[in-house]
Amino acid sequence: MLLAADVGNTNVVFALFDPDGEGGYSVRARWRIATDPRRTGDEYAVWLLQLLTIEGISREAITRIVFASVVPRADHNLTVLAQKYFGITPLFAGQGKAAWRFAIDVDQPSSLGADRALNILAAHHKYGGDLIVIDFGTATKFEAIDFNGTYKGGSIAPGINLSLDALVGKTAKLPRIAIRAPESKSVIGRNTEDQMLIGVFWGYVAMMEGMVERMKAEIGRPAKVVATGGLAILFDDATDIFDHVDADLTIEGLGIIAAQAAE
Repeated sequence: MLLAADVGNTNVVFALFDPDGEGGYSVRARWRIATDPRRTGDEYAVWLLQLLTIEGISREAITRIVFASVVPRADHNLTVLAQKYFGITPLFAGQGKAAWRFAIDVDQPSSLGADRALNILAAHHKYGGDLIVIDFGTATKFEAIDFNGTYKGGSIAPGINLSLDALVGKTAKLPRIAIRAPESKSVIGRNTEDQMLIGVFWGYVAMMEGMVERMKAEIGRPAKVVATGGLAILFDDATDIFDHVDADLTIEGLGIIAAQAAE
């Protein structure tokens, strides 16, 4: 079995994969923990080994480990987890045998984050054609991928929670509100909290729709739009720009890169 982890700025998502019998992997289970670069390998192990026990999986069943990380301070502790508790030297996505096997046609290819690269890899593998991938995380990333699987570039915007944090943190009287879809499609609010929710939510939808429209015009060919990340489902009913909502895209990319590394 394959153990994988996607280390983001907000959460670490661990996933357990079964071999699919065709040289690839299928997701069996996934678990999420808050990102803390100070968390030691021993602390990860206490949490993770309990979850494996609940799933009825022994640590000996895991024979390969792959990590993708945008938090360099966490890499050492994850390596300790893999080596000390599983006796495995992990792969890191984008490095060594797990190097990217698609063209990165941008000015600074080395600056492409592992999470974004995994989305690009998995989206091309699953959907093909020209693609726009939107990943809703701590930041919202827009990626343009051509029909050959080449990464052509993209953009990065503050995530919706970052936008709300800035709004509340820099104002004295605005209250903290929860991010959710407004009950009405009206963009004229009648009280402060509704006005904030409208501004953050529908303003974000308008930004997404405008960005996708501009990207499609620049691509010049029909392009499918794939949404991923924890907040993708929040916007699915609010807009018709998504062709696919795929919450597991990044994790599935880890399974693909692990299979490629084994070839």
